[in-house]
Amino acid sequence: MWELDIWKLDKLILFIAFVIPGLISVKLYELFYPCAPKDTRQQITDAITYSCVNYALLSWLIILLEIKGIRNSHPILYGLFCLFVLFVMPAILTYAWKLIRETDFMQRRAPHPTGKPWDYVFLKRESYLVKVSLRDGTKLGGKYAEKSFTSSTPAEEQIYLEESWILNEQGGLERPENRTKGILILGSDISYLEFMSDKEGESDER
Repeated sequence: MWELDIWKLDKLILFIAFVIPGLISVKLYELFYPCAPKDTRQQITDAITYSCVNYALLSWLIILLEIKGIRNSHPILYGLFCLFVLFVMPAILTYAWKLIRETDFMQRRAPHPTGKPWDYVFLKRESYLVKVSLRDGTKLGGKYAEKSFTSSTPAEEQIYLEESWILNEQGGLERPENRTKGILILGSDISYLEFMSDKEGESDER
């Protein structure tokens, strides 16, 4: 029974050491760049890979602390270092990789990390006036700002505009409707979207 408990403990330690850091990286990266869900086996494989990268980059420091005997001489400091390796460093590396992927150099030489234009536009968290053309030819208008919301991958595209706007005879956005509480539009009904600045005096279209 004792040997079995030790074996279970060893498996738990291995899981924490080689899965948790990578899993933090995977989940944090998915927050930055939503993507289609992966099966459990693929997620575990990715997590182990990222954990190994984490340890490889910190190997010099881990070896140095072991040589100096920090584990025995300063156990509290060593415990804090372990927490840093397991939880903090993976987050730092993921954010650093995000910044690298967004540089002009990387974007010219590698696929963009955001899979869909829908996510690319709305992840910017910018405000727009939006003109929506539905598949049946209907035109709708509204304002996308802080109180608005859009779905992200892997969910089906949907958009909530916090203000519904009246379109004039020329098809332009004239003004918000009275007592508007916004409008919810399903992505399956949308043909295309037109984005315009919501700031007065600006007329650039996106």
